[in-house]
Amino acid sequence: MPEKSLYEKSLDLFPPVALRATQLGVVKGEGAYVWDEEGKKYLDFASGVAVVNCGHNHPYVVQKAKEQMDQLIHGGHNVVYYASYIKLAEKILGHVGSNYKIYFSNSGAEANEAAIKLAKQVTHRPGIISFKRSFHGRTLATTTLTASNAKYRRNYEGLLPSVYYAEYPYATRTGLTEEQEVSRCLAQLEEIFHDLIEPEQVACMIMEPIQGEGGYVVPPKAFLQAIRKICDEHGILLIFDEVQTGFGRTGKIFAYENFDVKPDIMSLAKAIANGFPLSAMVAKRELMDKWPAGTHGGTFGGNPVACAAGVAVFELLEGGLVDHAAEVGSYFKQKLLELAEQHDEVLEVRGLGLMIGIEFVDQNGKPDGEIVSAIRAKALKKGLILLNCGVNHNVIRFIPPLIVTKEQIDDAFAIFSESMEESLTDATQKVN
Repeated sequence: MPEKSLYEKSLDLFPPVALRATQLGVVKGEGAYVWDEEGKKYLDFASGVAVVNCGHNHPYVVQKAKEQMDQLIHGGHNVVYYASYIKLAEKILGHVGSNYKIYFSNSGAEANEAAIKLAKQVTHRPGIISFKRSFHGRTLATTTLTASNAKYRRNYEGLLPSVYYAEYPYATRTGLTEEQEVSRCLAQLEEIFHDLIEPEQVACMIMEPIQGEGGYVVPPKAFLQAIRKICDEHGILLIFDEVQTGFGRTGKIFAYENFDVKPDIMSLAKAIANGFPLSAMVAKRELMDKWPAGTHGGTFGGNPVACAAGVAVFELLEGGLVDHAAEVGSYFKQKLLELAEQHDEVLEVRGLGLMIGIEFVDQNGKPDGEIVSAIRAKALKKGLILLNCGVNHNVIRFIPPLIVTKEQIDDAFAIFSESMEESLTDATQKVN
């Protein structure tokens, strides 16, 4: 009897709660590629869901992590101080600004929990405004903040109280001009202030500067700037969830740099240490200094090995990787735009840097998640790993590692376009 695959073994060991994108059992990763149990090589344009921005097993990151393992694996940041912890903080704050401080955790959800706890602690206000189609995590509090899929909340109600949901601009879907869409969203926010909670009772607004799970939706710069102004007028703290957009993904080290808007508080995770569990919450010094000792904590936050990897990641970003991501991202997006012009089924190609989404609709203009599933399945068989996103799962998101070459993008594009053509042909034949 043949030995079971890793996937088959997993069925006896794990619950179905963690929805899997593939059934691949992977044994090795290097750069933009992974290899499965049978030795088949795949171009990985998922990057562990925007985690391995420097590519799988980047030799410099691995080297620095190994060096740290020989010195100290765990000390406990509630107990002692250590060099990699300090150095990574200096690196990140050196970029964000000296008027900020940082707190390390383990995951994006933890960073967002820390962000809203800080906001509530220092403002003494109860209210939180999140945005529709958002995704902020899977703890009870961050599930409350998430508004991209009702199933994330099912059977977990009631959740965190005093959370309200504002509109996030999506002119492609509403059919409005960009200016009209911004006005619509801001008017709805004013309705929240008038009908539901006064702005002086709102501790914070939390938002993704570019929506991730919600569809890789890029907002107009005018919208984020208007939100910044509203927060300033009412003493509301602005939190940017940069868990997916951070560390070079959008062609800047942090996405907020694309919009000329700086948050009061920012959550970071995913690519911060290229696969080692680590996250951070960055906030203005004047806020952090008001956070009473003992009112937040954690055992494994700021792990020495993860921090050492994080320092290596930041050095690579500063050493040209961010500029490379912007260049090849523009190259890839242009190829997708040219392909989209040939197909009415493509509603839009959008994104910044190497955070690119392509949205599909059916012949009636309705979101088409089925065609996205078909394309992804065909691409996987041809050796390309892709993920979807969007509240209707009708957006394919391209999130290759930032080290990806133009030649690898050409290979991925060839597989994708072929898979897309085949899937569209299959769908047409099925209708007929």
